Amino acid sequence: MKLRDLLGVVGDEPVFDTGLLLAGDVKPGYLRRQLCEWVDRGHVLQLRRGLYALAPPYQKAPPDPFLVANRLVRGSYVSLESALSHHGLIPEFGFRAVQSVTPGRTQRLETPLGSFVYRGLRPSLLHGYRQEQQPSGQRVLVATPTKALLDLLYLTPGSDDPAYLEELRLQSLDQVDLGELARMWGRPGSRKLKRILVRLEELKAEEERAVPLEAAR
Repeated sequence: MKLRDLLGVVGDEPVFDTGLLLAGDVKPGYLRRQLCEWVDRGHVLQLRRGLYALAPPYQKAPPDPFLVANRLVRGSYVSLESALSHHGLIPEFGFRAVQSVTPGRTQRLETPLGSFVYRGLRPSLLHGYRQEQQPSGQRVLVATPTKALLDLLYLTPGSDDPAYLEELRLQSLDQVDLGELARMWGRPGSRKLKRILVRLEELKAEEERAVPLEAAR
């Protein structure tokens, strides 16, 4: 297989795995050697074992970071601060890594396309996400606003401290359904949950009161 053949097979795929290239009479050993050669020459980027992206000169569209996060770890979805910023619930700023949750272990992966952090979450809480189309046209799995906030508060020690909630600088809280958040938490008697809900209700009320004041100016 020559580079032009690879480009023809990969087509518009922003990220691809070796399974896409093994159709026909291609021998796995030969393919691995070819991929290593293309990586060494800078034609292809290796994201992890078996997962690749074309290097910038050959890309039809840059891989969306959220798509890369989804593909690096199967069964994961983008959540936590990355999803909260995506939905406008916290001020946008440059994150050092795309953050996701996964049924697997907590880990950080470094790739030529950036850093990706995965937080382990018990399987019963792995829901509340949806497929969205990014401006690039690529489709990605992202937590809903309510679930992104729940994941962060659930996984962060001390997240029921009012000072922590203040530091998040939450905004656009009309997107968060507190009743749904409580149901998805799965432990209705949790004292941590009760303290979080009290403060979130206060923050929501403060934001609602501020809207007429801003409109009157």
